[in-house]
Amino acid sequence: MEGAQPGPGASSPQIDSAEVLLHGVFALLDPAPKTSYALSLTRGRELRMQRVGSAPAGRSAALKLADCIGCSAFAGREPEPAAYFSVFCYPFRKGWWDTAPARQRLARTFRVCVAQEPGDNLKLAETWAGKIRELAAPRIPRQEGVMWGLLSRPYHVLVLLNPQSGTGQALQLFRSLVQPMLVEADVAFTLFVTERPNHARELVQAADLSQWDAVAVLAGDGLLYEVVNGLMERQDWQAAIKKPLCTLPGGSGNALAASINHYAGNTRASKEELLTNCTYFLCKGLHAPMDLVSLSTASGKRLYSFLSFGWGFISDVDIASEKYRQLGNARFTLGTIQQLAGLKVYKGRLSYLPVETSSSVSSAPGSPSEQNSHHVPCSNGRPLHILPQPAPGAPRPPHEGSWPEDSLLVPFDQPVPKHWTVVPEEEFIAIFAIYQSHLGADFTMAPTAKLHDGSMHLFYLKAGVSRLGLLKLFLAMEKGTHLDLNCPHLHYVPLRAFRLEPFASTGLMTVDGEPLACEPVQGQVHDQLCRIISGS
Repeated sequence: MEGAQPGPGASSPQIDSAEVLLHGVFALLDPAPKTSYALSLTRGRELRMQRVGSAPAGRSAALKLADCIGCSAFAGREPEPAAYFSVFCYPFRKGWWDTAPARQRLARTFRVCVAQEPGDNLKLAETWAGKIRELAAPRIPRQEGVMWGLLSRPYHVLVLLNPQSGTGQALQLFRSLVQPMLVEADVAFTLFVTERPNHARELVQAADLSQWDAVAVLAGDGLLYEVVNGLMERQDWQAAIKKPLCTLPGGSGNALAASINHYAGNTRASKEELLTNCTYFLCKGLHAPMDLVSLSTASGKRLYSFLSFGWGFISDVDIASEKYRQLGNARFTLGTIQQLAGLKVYKGRLSYLPVETSSSVSSAPGSPSEQNSHHVPCSNGRPLHILPQPAPGAPRPPHEGSWPEDSLLVPFDQPVPKHWTVVPEEEFIAIFAIYQSHLGADFTMAPTAKLHDGSMHLFYLKAGVSRLGLLKLFLAMEKGTHLDLNCPHLHYVPLRAFRLEPFASTGLMTVDGEPLACEPVQGQVHDQLCRIISGS
């Protein structure tokens, strides 16, 4: 008889009583209608299921609650006295067509009918659902110097969606994949569909953010770039930038989403599989600190970046392939081929503060005599022409006085501090600083990068590399093995700050994949400035 086994809190004869929190017998509605199972909810965060009525022992299975995003209890239809609870899990499973396991939906609904009164059955179902939700909550990692957090349930998420991102399927993906998972996890949401560039930036800059516990972005990396800078432009930016952000991949690059998936220890994923993983992270509610990079330009702009800064070949591929966004990630392959055909050389001066030097220098960057001296740009003893510096009295960004201080940088009209490194070469194919592991879902550029490692990962490619050599580098980047090629033209340096001074306005620069006019730029890392929904 259903419910004949010991009730909640009683021990199971088959499992150590110290491990069992709840035990009972209930009918499983799907996939085998009204087949009875003995359920044991263990302290080890498993829901163990033993089929009843088979000899010598029924088939057993276990749902790992680490994969559970939600559990709900509800009453049956009158006059039925039974109640029900449904468990929603997304375990990694390997399909016959897959090369690697992927999260797949697994839902189980159990019928509770141990009493004649409907209220008693519903109370028991709610007890099970509540305990399952409690055990399914992720454990907050303990890491020295890093403060992880967990969204308090119930929570409400603002979802910003760009319907034009990638192949133009973002809204459809939200309706078919993201929204059902949020409902199963009992996560309330407000959907805002953007209509123009900087629409999201304007919204988060002016909105009352106290309505929401997190801000999710379903688009490419460009929309999150808007959001980050919109938050930093608020009068209350110190509090606003700590609002947990979430990236839900709906664009063609999806670099941050691929990086977060990588940090969680998951195998490479793309498209709907990557979106499922990131939505799973949002449903679990764990968030971690993330570094931001403050970028200043000679014309007076100040920008905040979470992903990358680039100039040269890689940025050209990104910008030139934008017109092929309907091809999805394949746009970058086509863009690479086109740019290889017309390979350009970029001339400028690159200076940087390596991580090792930064940690060993305790004094402020540059002595007073350095900072007040007249500076004539030169390299290898020869004067250089640098793009114009900002005129005195140039307009400054709003709230600049209260923004984080760029303590490692000096004004453009002063030389970089003496303990910085100045690259002797002046001709480059590409200069690219990335702060996450992935440049795209299929491009692992900095495999050792972390959300909060306090560094930028600088790659610069000197002129002289052949087109074939460059192509080999890009192909190796798909697996993150490009440094293993030992290409003499490719250099890699972890750093805390940099300055790039182009000799001419050649090409476009990019910040988080968004175009930026070519001019002198410098930037530095700000440790753990914002927060991002992440796996453990």
